[in-house]
Amino acid sequence: MNCATSRYLHYPKPGLFSTLLMTLSIVLFSFDIRAETLTGKVIHIADGDTVTIIANKSQHRIRLLGIDAPEKTQAYGKQSRVALNRAINGKYVTVEWNKRDDYGRIIGKVVYNGVDINLQQIQKGMAWHYKYFEREQEPEDRSRYAQAEYQAQRDKLGLWQDAKPTPPWQYRRSRP
Repeated sequence: MNCATSRYLHYPKPGLFSTLLMTLSIVLFSFDIRAETLTGKVIHIADGDTVTIIANKSQHRIRLLGIDAPEKTQAYGKQSRVALNRAINGKYVTVEWNKRDDYGRIIGKVVYNGVDINLQQIQKGMAWHYKYFEREQEPEDRSRYAQAEYQAQRDKLGLWQDAKPTPPWQYRRSRP
């Protein structure tokens, strides 16, 4: 088609439906909704919510999604780390993730032999359900984690043995 012919072609103006469809496509594709999976061997437990794995010949620091464990210097900090260590240190785990934090750590759900390790930390009273970031969780996980925290608190497991345990996010704010 030459230039003289093309200037006489008329395309219909986009209707409401096609405009909405185009807008929806742009919105959907602008979000990073891909979930990735990483499988590797746990080689280090930093604390009750951070581990290092080796996968694809590289080390990856993993921050467990949806939980916040006591800091090392906080009450139950050591117990939380030991519980996580016993559960997965030296084991091959799968990490389901789609985000990194400001420190470059992968934020994900750690699964070992079909068991959600993040959830297990809450069930044992070794971590809080980190509600500040709960929107990053799948709705089913959000519900399970909240229920697990309630049950651990009710049964006075782990950190819930204290009358008023200090959540790590408050503890960190109070530290210089």
